[in-house]
Amino acid sequence: MPNMTGTTTLPEAGRSPAHRRLMSVLDGSFVDYRVIDHEAEGHTLRASDLRGHEPAKAAKCMVVQVRKKATDARVTVLAVVPGDRRVDFKKVRRLFGGADASLADQSLAERITGCVSGCIIPFSFDAGLHLVVDPGLLVHDEIYFNAARLDQSIALDTEHFRALSDPLVAPIAR
Repeated sequence: MPNMTGTTTLPEAGRSPAHRRLMSVLDGSFVDYRVIDHEAEGHTLRASDLRGHEPAKAAKCMVVQVRKKATDARVTVLAVVPGDRRVDFKKVRRLFGGADASLADQSLAERITGCVSGCIIPFSFDAGLHLVVDPGLLVHDEIYFNAARLDQSIALDTEHFRALSDPLVAPIAR
């Protein structure tokens, strides 16, 4: 069983800036959440198993690039879907009026989120990263996501997540 605590006890050296910012937001908001320490894992289905919940309650986070029509301008989207679903790139493209949409390359995704691949959080701390959450994730009382670390996750009340992240909610999963 994973270790669950109300606050993180990791040494400061083990925390990335994204992890520190996330924990600051959670601690500063006075919402109830649980920290779940577990074996390092970056795949949603395996992480869900380690955390002890069904994959549909996991926030799978993918950085998507949408190329706008008639220009080469791009919009960067943090697409968040239930862990047992996939991002529908056509839906994301249409939502942003783009000509096409694809997964962002790993270096862009890591730079704009401040997280390594496999532990991207469902929060945007960059004005150029548009957060979109599929409504299928929000039907659960609680959601789970990596805490900008492969070896630690957060369990957070869904309404508190919505209040803290202020996402655009749109059907983007398939």
